[in-house]
Amino acid sequence: MLQKTLPRLIQAGCLCFASALSLIACAEKAAPTTNDTTMTDSDPSSFEIATFGAGCFWCVEAVFENLDGVQDVESGYMGGEVKDPTYREVCTGTTGHAEITQITFDPAVISYETLLDWLWRSHNPTTLNQQGADKGTQYRSAIFYHSEAQREIAEASKAAAQKAFDRPIVTEITEASDYYPAEDYHQDYYRLNKAAPYCQMVIRPKLKKLDLE
Repeated sequence: MLQKTLPRLIQAGCLCFASALSLIACAEKAAPTTNDTTMTDSDPSSFEIATFGAGCFWCVEAVFENLDGVQDVESGYMGGEVKDPTYREVCTGTTGHAEITQITFDPAVISYETLLDWLWRSHNPTTLNQQGADKGTQYRSAIFYHSEAQREIAEASKAAAQKAFDRPIVTEITEASDYYPAEDYHQDYYRLNKAAPYCQMVIRPKLKKLDLE
């Protein structure tokens, strides 16, 4: 099923980075916001963390917020050398950080494997340091694992997903490092700014193509 649907969904995912909108994608300003993802009655002590990079974090966040079993989604930065980086610093491509989405999920409802399936479906993992018109190491495709079990699952998932692509998957799989939440105005962006041009013209069509809206 994944092999049949991936090419169509990857094409949709690339809408997230149309060149006409890339200049406003992550530079657009909004009032400080907080994440309002609905919590379930599950035991929080059993929740796990998944951390993915797949281009501009607004699009990635919007996808994973829609999945049952996901308790919280936060945009941030990981994989760099500079402490407490700002968005402007990360955008220079000199800090080494990737724009990432940190996902808190209930493994009793949604598995890490399923989250990885959505990762492959929602972006193009075969372009190095680029998603559409967004270019730079900060937009790299990345999986940051939080345990040896996650690493093994990620490696197996990557190998399985490769069968759906003609070009090699370049997604890096590395151990999670220091995590820095992005500025407030980046958080929960789609849910709180649905009237914004980027949300209407890029994120919403992407979610519709993925049958998430």
